[in-house]
Amino acid sequence: MIAERSASRIPDFALSPRVDQVGIEERAARVTKRSIKKDSKRNALLLALNMIDLTTLEGKDTTGKVQQLCYKARHLHDAYPGLPTVAAVCVYPSMVKTAKTALGDSGIKVASVATAFPSGQAPRDIKIRDTRYAVDNGADEVDMVISRGKYLEGEYNFVFDEIAAVKEACGAARLKVILETGELGSYDKVRRASDIAMYAGADFIKTSTGKISPAATLPVTLVMLEAIRDFYYTTGKMIAMKPAGGISRSKLALHYLVMVKEILGEAWLTNEWFRFGASSLANDILMQLVKEQTGRYQSKDYFSID
Repeated sequence: MIAERSASRIPDFALSPRVDQVGIEERAARVTKRSIKKDSKRNALLLALNMIDLTTLEGKDTTGKVQQLCYKARHLHDAYPGLPTVAAVCVYPSMVKTAKTALGDSGIKVASVATAFPSGQAPRDIKIRDTRYAVDNGADEVDMVISRGKYLEGEYNFVFDEIAAVKEACGAARLKVILETGELGSYDKVRRASDIAMYAGADFIKTSTGKISPAATLPVTLVMLEAIRDFYYTTGKMIAMKPAGGISRSKLALHYLVMVKEILGEAWLTNEWFRFGASSLANDILMQLVKEQTGRYQSKDYFSID
């Protein structure tokens, strides 16, 4: 059973730190002016590739489409030897078993969305069953969405308790908590939602479902990284981060990695602690890696469409 909440264990989330909007946006803008060259750039591109969650979350998903995505996850570009795999393949709960079989012993994780993704508009018992179904079918990770309506009404304890209940239903699977930052309205609300998710048991905090705009942005990610840093200083516990949606270019991905290193340090620069929810990013990184190796770009036709 979930432990009872107590005033000594749970902060007053209404008192989460206020965010300096001007300062956050100026600092995020400075990151985009950094430049990474030659071997450092190639190593950073390989690192970013290994941090991607390849994703298909469409009503028209079929067994064949998921199997093809899993094949790509294992064979990103066979003409370029020595590439890492991606970190995970993310699917709906009904496709978890298919993905698990297709990925075999590759070491690539199977992530499943749950909790009435992407809206989160369902009773808690349905969300719990959704989560358990995904885990029972082999999901290594579960991506849940918070109840944004309840959050925006100030029902912070409701959101906390729901995350804690889903975390319990995950068992050994890691829990990613999606804030859907584009619906929250301000950096202060993003910071408070990040705090709630971490104290409720999130293993990752994640920006977005990728279904609305805006999705991930550098300033929002910076706010969430600072929340992770403060949580680590307070508790000694590392929390992972996943920006998702709107990250399709290698150059932008490298800006995110620079930000992670500056805010959290090198310990977070592995796919255990940082991910990109951006399937289209994989092909752009592959194109950049081939360019670094050969001096010229390949056509997009040389790479499979996700």
